[in-house]
Amino acid sequence: MYKIKANASGTRTIVVTEKHLETIQKYSLFSGLVDSNGIVDEDIVNKLRFNIRGLLESEPGKDKDLLDLCLDVIYNQNMKAIGLDNLVTLYKEWSVRQLPSQEVNNTPVTE
Repeated sequence: MYKIKANASGTRTIVVTEKHLETIQKYSLFSGLVDSNGIVDEDIVNKLRFNIRGLLESEPGKDKDLLDLCLDVIYNQNMKAIGLDNLVTLYKEWSVRQLPSQEVNNTPVTE
């Protein structure tokens, strides 16, 4: 379990679980989300919400994990641009840590 800051002073936080991060990875939710300038603003938050809403509408009720991510994190009342920026940073750090374990699991066994 991780906590990300949702405001500049750090008085508001959002809890993010491994399952949330796995769901972000499964749907590649951050792929192409942030422009080349790297700035996360409220327009980016809205873009992510629209993308997820489209996924949910195309497959209603099929993925509880995606719905949980929405309720717990993306549509959290504290989620603003700074929170999403911190979530993207957390996701990048988490995905880098996942690479070594994925490489070990995908290594072909030779006899």
